[in-house]
Amino acid sequence: MANTTDLPPPAQTSVPAEAVTALYRAHALGLIRLAVVMLGDRPAAEDVVQEAFCGLYRRWYSLSDTGKALSYVRSSVINGCRSVLRRRPRQAGLDPLTGEPPGESAESAALIGEEHRQVLTAIRRLPNRQREVLVLRFYLDLDEAEIARSMRISRGTVKSTTSRALAALGRILGEVS
Repeated sequence: MANTTDLPPPAQTSVPAEAVTALYRAHALGLIRLAVVMLGDRPAAEDVVQEAFCGLYRRWYSLSDTGKALSYVRSSVINGCRSVLRRRPRQAGLDPLTGEPPGESAESAALIGEEHRQVLTAIRRLPNRQREVLVLRFYLDLDEAEIARSMRISRGTVKSTTSRALAALGRILGEVS
């Protein structure tokens, strides 16, 4: 039986649950989309986002500024995607370049247009940091400062990485056409 002195006061008990739930409702879909673009795998993306929100809930009282909780979750999603991508080449049956199983379902092919698929495939061919910067900038529409905070890099690095990523993306898409 738990000692009642080990439990937080009742007023504090619901604060992280309510705050994390509100944040989840407002931003989970966008973060899942971010992870899908990064990973190319919806179930893995959902797992990464779920784990990021669970981590936020577990660490709520240790956050230095709860107003930056979205930044914390976004960084957690990016780091979770990095972890999945590091493990991916070791997973049997997946293309090491795209991380996707060979072939795709008819439903998936019908849902994603050829041009969209080419762009996503090209983005997945970029180095991790370049891919992350492009997705945060153009998919989540974050500014340089927010990207720098999310990725824990300088604004100058964001600028140069974005420039290099766009040039590389142009070369990759040029090869496809």
